[in-house]
Amino acid sequence: MPRSDYVATIRARIGTDLLLLPAVTAVIRDAERFLLARHSHSELWSLIGGAVEPGEEPFDAVVREVLEETGARIRVDGIVGAYGGAPLMVEYPNGDQVGYVTTAFECHLMDDPRPDLDELLELGWFDRDAVIELPRHSWIDRVVADCR
Repeated sequence: MPRSDYVATIRARIGTDLLLLPAVTAVIRDAERFLLARHSHSELWSLIGGAVEPGEEPFDAVVREVLEETGARIRVDGIVGAYGGAPLMVEYPNGDQVGYVTTAFECHLMDDPRPDLDELLELGWFDRDAVIELPRHSWIDRVVADCR
């Protein structure tokens, strides 16, 4: 994932040490299917999302992240939940350690997605049973389970 100027400034001071960041997650559904993205940095499947920028509302951040990663506009219908802890601890290939605390928003697509192939390898629709069979970030299981 591209590093924001804000994170780059902090990284210049702390190196690769743990950085706690607010984040957003888009739970994009079509009935019982979920839109997942396979990320180029990990090759794992996950929900679409990313960090909240300084001064940015989480609602605006989820809309921005989906547009950046998929080229699609979304309608945000509500909050699924808030998630953090060990399952959202990440060490990137460059050694950067990040702990995310993410707010997951239920969303619906307004356009056909066109993935950003610099950040993503592919997008796919999966039902609940198929999600648990994928090589994925394990924290998404809790988010998917919370969607009823």
